[in-house]
Amino acid sequence: MGPASVPEPPRTPSQQSQRGLDWFIFFLADVQTGFGPFIAVYLTTQKWTQVEIGLVLSVGGIISLIGQMPGGAIVDAARDERKVAGFAVAAIGVAALAYATMPVFPVVMLAATLHAAASCVLGPSIAAISLGLVGRYAIGERLGRNARCASLGNGVAAAVMGTAGYLLSSRSVFFVTCLLVIPTLIALSRIRGHEIDSARAHGAERREAASGFRLAGLAGLLRQRPLLVFAGAMLTLQLANAAMLPLMASAVTARSSASAPALIAFCIVVPQAIVALFSPTVGRLAQSIGRKPLLFAGFGALAIRGLLFASVTDPYWLVAVQVFDGITAAVFAVMVPLIIADVAFGSGHFSFAQGVVGTAGGIGASLSNVVAGLVADKFGSPAAFMGLAAVAALGFAVVALLMPETRRAEPAKD
Repeated sequence: MGPASVPEPPRTPSQQSQRGLDWFIFFLADVQTGFGPFIAVYLTTQKWTQVEIGLVLSVGGIISLIGQMPGGAIVDAARDERKVAGFAVAAIGVAALAYATMPVFPVVMLAATLHAAASCVLGPSIAAISLGLVGRYAIGERLGRNARCASLGNGVAAAVMGTAGYLLSSRSVFFVTCLLVIPTLIALSRIRGHEIDSARAHGAERREAASGFRLAGLAGLLRQRPLLVFAGAMLTLQLANAAMLPLMASAVTARSSASAPALIAFCIVVPQAIVALFSPTVGRLAQSIGRKPLLFAGFGALAIRGLLFASVTDPYWLVAVQVFDGITAAVFAVMVPLIIADVAFGSGHFSFAQGVVGTAGGIGASLSNVVAGLVADKFGSPAAFMGLAAVAALGFAVVALLMPETRRAEPAKD
């Protein structure tokens, strides 16, 4: 990165900080699970129309899309990533409380906007804290550990909140979400601030520790071909992936409406279990065999899943097909922030680069359901699944032909 750069010293964060980050990610996944499908259920019980519910969800989606790069820029400019994360978690708690206590249109719209905006800085904050704690040569395994904690948190939260909604009311889900903010912030406070190298957290060389949000570094980052290629690959990933489960859920409901809820629940649980089991292994493999073989595995599994969804008719076998979703999820939960760290390190704009890739993925996800739905309506679900598999194969080809290997060899220790 230049003649004045200094080799990175070993990073040895304490067990307290490592476990604090583990629990922060676990409880944050719990908090975030309180939104999503529960919003539609809750607002329906409050006599909202489907148009009003759709508008709220659409506004949240739009804010999430356009806020990716500004959210990353905020994290890059921050001197203390923990404070940014803490304010964002508190904002999500306020949004949950607003949903629970004042389910009127203006308040809910503001809550949806607040939740989406806060979420735009949380992902980059977690990645930045992780990078600042362990350094770039240990970040792969740390990201695998992050993915495991998030997956476990999602699973536990879905069970807890589903039970609360069933035994109490759909409103109780948002009170539980608000209460979960407390252990989330306690876990965040357990991460020792002095163990987070601020320059490393922003993807800067040591000589750039006090340089702030540098336009020159940003301009250079946006000219990085690997970053732009990877953003394009993530667009194809989300374009192929986002519509698969909703489309499969519709097909299962049409074939076996009585067992559809249980089958769909299993289809969600199976990938989460695989992510929890294998994400740390993905992080270790990324450093030993490189990034590209794992990207091939992720895109290949997605393409195979689409082909099997197009041909499998037994609803119960569809649950087995979801194993491939788990492989894709485990790979990309680790690979996305890891490859961005590879490409952006030295620019000082690691979090902004996450926003660039996140925006590309968000565009792909937004188009996926619309395009797949149109194809399914005109030609049938098998044709839509074949088309999604073809898009996944296109992503595989983009990685194979245009994406360089980004792994950096760890310097030999004296």
